[in-house]
Amino acid sequence: MANVAVYNMEGNEVGTMELSDAVFGVEVKENLVHQAVVLHLANRRQGTQKAKTRSEVSGGGRKPWRQKGTGHARQGSIRAPQWTGGGVVFAPVPRDYSFKMNKKEKRLALKSALTSKVLENKFLVLDELKLDAVKTKEMKKVLDNLKVDKALVVIGNDSENVVLSARNIPGVQTASVNTINVYDILKYNTVIATKSSVASIEEVYA
Repeated sequence: MANVAVYNMEGNEVGTMELSDAVFGVEVKENLVHQAVVLHLANRRQGTQKAKTRSEVSGGGRKPWRQKGTGHARQGSIRAPQWTGGGVVFAPVPRDYSFKMNKKEKRLALKSALTSKVLENKFLVLDELKLDAVKTKEMKKVLDNLKVDKALVVIGNDSENVVLSARNIPGVQTASVNTINVYDILKYNTVIATKSSVASIEEVYA
């Protein structure tokens, strides 16, 4: 089992914590991590892009000039792709970009991402993270104490003040145990989690 330091909100080390190898010590599967990131980005696409082909552009019903004898190249329609105002060749149409991964693959990809952060010493554990009021300044102070800037903060369901305090800080995002994903784990330099959140992650994903 990997041992990581536990910090308080002042940035002082107050102990250590053992992480479960079943979640934070797996073999990193880079191919599954890549596939999970592509899946996340693909599922976010609206797929509403549309352009008109030559059959959908208004006009162009008659031949612009006769086939032979004009000195021009032959043309069948003023809405052909080579004409200004013509249709688009292989025009994009609305489509669904989403695809699916197996549950086991998704879970292993998430474990691989978490393991990579632990191996890089980019996984910080806090004994607790509680704010008495919604204060962006207080949340920024906690991050400064931990010497992190671009971070994903994993919290419990009862941390509304933390969520509201962190939402205006550039480069910082909060997530619950049930909403963390591979893309966000890799996107942010550091993952910060409370001891209770780590226990929940081990319980859910082990």
